[in-house]
Amino acid sequence: MKTEDKKSLNYKIRQLVFQAAEKVVGKGKVKFEEVVLEHPAELDHGDYSTNIAMRFSAKFSELVGKAPWDLANEIVNNLRSQGLPDFMAKIEVAPPGFINIFLTNEYLISQLFEVLKKKEKYGSLNLGRGKTVVVDYSSPNIAKPFGIGHLRSTIIGQALVNLYKFLGYKVISDNHLGDWGTQFGVLIYQIKEKKLKLKNLKIEDLEKLYVEFHKRAEIDPSLMEKARFWFKKLEEKDPEARKIWEYCLKISLKEFLRIYDLLGVKFDFFLGESFYEDKMAEIIAEARKKGLACESQGALIIPLAGFEAPLILLKSDGATTYETRELATIKYRVKRWKPYLIIWEVGVDQKLHFQKCFAAAKMLGYGKMTRFVHVPHGLIRWEQGKFSTRKGETIHLEEVLEEAIKRAGKIISASETGRGLSSKKQKEVAKAVGIGAIVYFDLSHHPQTDIIFDWEKIFVLEGNSGPYLQYTYARCLSVLRKSDQKIKKIPLNLRLEDEELTILRLLYRFPEVVKEAALNYSPNLLANFLFDLAQKYNLFYQKHPILKSEEAREFRLALTASTSQILKNGLTLLGIKTPERM
Repeated sequence: MKTEDKKSLNYKIRQLVFQAAEKVVGKGKVKFEEVVLEHPAELDHGDYSTNIAMRFSAKFSELVGKAPWDLANEIVNNLRSQGLPDFMAKIEVAPPGFINIFLTNEYLISQLFEVLKKKEKYGSLNLGRGKTVVVDYSSPNIAKPFGIGHLRSTIIGQALVNLYKFLGYKVISDNHLGDWGTQFGVLIYQIKEKKLKLKNLKIEDLEKLYVEFHKRAEIDPSLMEKARFWFKKLEEKDPEARKIWEYCLKISLKEFLRIYDLLGVKFDFFLGESFYEDKMAEIIAEARKKGLACESQGALIIPLAGFEAPLILLKSDGATTYETRELATIKYRVKRWKPYLIIWEVGVDQKLHFQKCFAAAKMLGYGKMTRFVHVPHGLIRWEQGKFSTRKGETIHLEEVLEEAIKRAGKIISASETGRGLSSKKQKEVAKAVGIGAIVYFDLSHHPQTDIIFDWEKIFVLEGNSGPYLQYTYARCLSVLRKSDQKIKKIPLNLRLEDEELTILRLLYRFPEVVKEAALNYSPNLLANFLFDLAQKYNLFYQKHPILKSEEAREFRLALTASTSQILKNGLTLLGIKTPERM
């Protein structure tokens, strides 16, 4: 997905390097996309760095015949001969051929005013203007309480929604509920066999019925045939089966909405699998008409090049499949919203499923493969393995959230500032901090990594954690509240302390980090940036007076205000609230 912000500093520097490289290597031999900038881990190596000389030295060895060091120096000398732009302090070559670029202190200080001017819009871009992105996430199964296993998709998916909106895309959030399939045959069979009254059943009862059935089915496998029988009756719109299914759906949605409200998660649509039941015949007919479908052992399949197994449209008994529903989902979304991109935030165990469905969707003419993106997340699991609803091992998410709020509440009530809050306010802050701890713990990990379920690690309230970032934000606001001075014009030629310069050299990167986190589907990049910023601000706070400083007071207040604004913007994008007092 090529997305450029031509007004950004990153783009301007790449353009300068590209033009200089062209003059050295030869016009037409360099592609702009090959010029990649990075932020060096060590600030001594500059604000931006590129390895373009090393890449070109290898690529054009027969033409250039120069070592990376020599090629880098030629590119740098060409840039210097043109005169460095106002925002660039110096440019250097480092072994074996890196080109390091340093920004001026004046430019870095000027970015404080950009932050204070744009406030909650700082970091936002118009990259997605006129483009629609559909994000499919959460997708819990009906008739089961919201388990810890669905936390990752829900949290990561919402962060992606927030990020893409911030980049200017029109975002459609869709919760593809698991409200169809044999599991409903299981429940209908159980409810009918036990002659249970629907009005007396709660979602926890439905989960117990599900677990109990599978324990019985291990002893008597023939029970699965009865479950399949009742699901087929549901597909055939049997009134009694339909009534039971609708009740399960109703009480499940009520449960889910309560959890989503706690997490601050909102959806535009709840189009579950059942929504596509009357749309699958069209997919099957289309596959047949285009000559893509064929019979195999009584089933209707689409053979896929490069895959051992085909995509199954109809089973040998004539029943549709999860893959058929996915294709119907893709076609519906493409036709209704005409999206630039569709993102599925679904577990890594569904990787093959999506690879097959995307390949079939391309064959059917629904779009290029680049239009469809599966963002796989790792599991939250026990040390000994994954959770299993069938075995009754699920940990309910509400229990985790309640425990988090409880633990946060103890810390808030024991703190000096917390004791000054009303009981109502303490509860509000505890809720924000507790849930923030859970959300940040998830998002600070790369989506594809597995997370070991550990109460102590999940609720750590020190170091790299949501509460640490929230506390830093509250600390910034506390400093600003104590000041009666409005931030006016700050001289751009101030002498800066090392800790001040370190913060400045982070702040301007925020828009780039937001873009990178979105386009790489990795909210953890934003989480890492915010933690780094919070650490550097707290080090500055400990070493230098702010309100008692005479010469640097206004600048340090601006630095504090800018830090607080970026922390707030970033945490909001991650779906984490920012209490003003803790």
